[in-house]
Amino acid sequence: MPVGYCTLPRCNPHVKAVYERLLARGKSKMSALGASMRKLVHLCFGVLKTQQPYEHDHAKTTWP
Repeated sequence: MPVGYCTLPRCNPHVKAVYERLLARGKSKMSALGASMRKLVHLCFGVLKTQQPYEHDHAKTTWP
């Protein structure tokens, strides 16, 4: 795993939340990091699929 991925949870608040939640559940750091990378891939895919810019508060704007 490239070293750059180790800083991933510090860069994006959504990814950081996933990482910290999994650590709190008792997952290993590498397992939580892998899940964080998967979350980032899903976020990127959503941006590419919808052709819209990334919105950090998307859930707040789409749910009443």
